[in-house]
Amino acid sequence: MEEKEFSIKEALLYTQRIAQLSKALWKSVEKDWQQWIKPYDLNINEHHILSIAYHLNGASISDVAKFGVMHVSTAFNFSKKLEERGFLEFSKKENDKRNTYIKLTEKGEKIFLELLETYDGTQTSMYTASLPLKDLYGKFPEFMELMAVIRNIYGDDFMEIFETSFNNINQDFIETEGKLVKKTNLEKELI
Repeated sequence: MEEKEFSIKEALLYTQRIAQLSKALWKSVEKDWQQWIKPYDLNINEHHILSIAYHLNGASISDVAKFGVMHVSTAFNFSKKLEERGFLEFSKKENDKRNTYIKLTEKGEKIFLELLETYDGTQTSMYTASLPLKDLYGKFPEFMELMAVIRNIYGDDFMEIFETSFNNINQDFIETEGKLVKKTNLEKELI
């Protein structure tokens, strides 16, 4: 019989610590996120879907579910609501009739970009709670160990999409007068 590399007590303490910390963190993030998107009459799933569609420049409902960490039916139903509001359009590909794809409409991209412009991180509990660490270490926490755990749960594809979304924001947006604004093609060429 193979010897255990950990004790049951150790496993319980670890998983319960993660559960409690995750729940506390999520409650704070959820409150901040809802406050940010409230003026646009969106819920968190709808905003997340708009974000995924933007960063993937269109995505299958399966991709939305996977990256949005939601059930396929949830991804589809909320995408349908966004389509009814004129923010998304559905399509099928000639070579892939089984999957349904979504893409932002002009109106959907406009609201997504407007949301980025109105974002004020200084009003979020995550930002303000992390400032002492930034002051101490000169940077915000990077959560490398947590990202490694998430990679082991959701896989490399998830982490690649995760990184793509942050790289897109870093490359495609500039900060002007305390707001994020999408770079124009000219600005992209000059950089």
